[in-house]
Amino acid sequence: MSTFMNTDPKAFSGVWVFCEQRQGKMMPTTFELISEGRKLADELGVQLSGILLGDSVDNIAAELGGYGADKVYVYNSPLLKDYTTDAYTKIITDAVHEFKPEIMLFGASHIGRDLAPRCAARLHTGLCADCTHLDVDLNGYINFLRTGSSLDVDAMNFETKLFDVNTNLKMTRPAFGGHLMATIICPRFRPQMSTVRPGVMQTQPFDEAGAAKVVVEKVTPALTADDIHVEILDIKKSAKKLVDLIGADVVVSVGRGISSDPEKGIALAEELAGALGGVVGASRAVTDEGWLSADHQVGQTGKTVHPRIYVALGISGAIQHVAGMQDSETIIAINKNENAPIFGIASYGIVGDLYKVVPELIKEIKAAKA
Repeated sequence: MSTFMNTDPKAFSGVWVFCEQRQGKMMPTTFELISEGRKLADELGVQLSGILLGDSVDNIAAELGGYGADKVYVYNSPLLKDYTTDAYTKIITDAVHEFKPEIMLFGASHIGRDLAPRCAARLHTGLCADCTHLDVDLNGYINFLRTGSSLDVDAMNFETKLFDVNTNLKMTRPAFGGHLMATIICPRFRPQMSTVRPGVMQTQPFDEAGAAKVVVEKVTPALTADDIHVEILDIKKSAKKLVDLIGADVVVSVGRGISSDPEKGIALAEELAGALGGVVGASRAVTDEGWLSADHQVGQTGKTVHPRIYVALGISGAIQHVAGMQDSETIIAINKNENAPIFGIASYGIVGDLYKVVPELIKEIKAAKA
């Protein structure tokens, strides 16, 4: 294995994605990260690689090329069949020592949130957790600030001698409970590592040609049972009904505007969502009050959604919520306050009491379907 000096950025090259699979099935977040990694690799002019760990998972490696991967390193071992922090950390850190990627991305799943910080600590590098935006190119980052922040970008000085602003990964994440967005860089150590929130990055269309030409390199893992300090005796799965906001075509969300009668407001949202074939979402104010569970939350500290139709009931449009739904194809807002910020991004806006407007909408939708 070559000498590993993580303070020499010039010794590192390439963008890597940890490709999470469970029981031989790739997790959707992996495809999102490969698609985003393709953008970053193109900005740097380097190769995009995936690292895939498991037992007999060769058959799912090629599909990563369809989303932009140039190469996939596959590590197969019965010891990697079920996730353990010890085994996965050893394989990934050994791989980083050998191949020296400059950027490494993990999904902010239960596994990613456990694995990434352990790897970062062992590699003595930084980790930015729960990212919602990534950039390398400085001009691309400045354009993001123009459209996604209230900063006076023209008055800012981005030049500094402390680090190369054009080659460092700019990792943006919510801070202070989602009230601010912070951009983090890791200029002195490599690799630059981040976990990325599921549903935030757009998955590019699958390309058969890319899947056909991707290079799949099988690597024999240097792993023994002595490297693993836990033993998995059994895996028990419990079924819990969670709302699928990320995959929904229609989302009907409720906000603080239902506070006069939360139960009735949620019931109306559920009936409207049912009529439209969608699911119910919520602002942070609603989940903080306990009116709906956290899996319904849309926004910087919740889930990012891209539905065909997004209906905002009694939601004022705080920037933290807007960040999680502004890319919806059609946004319909209903609010009593005609000056509510939500109307600034809405495709259609109705100024009125949601308790009076929504029943009429439901009646008209049902009549149109009859």
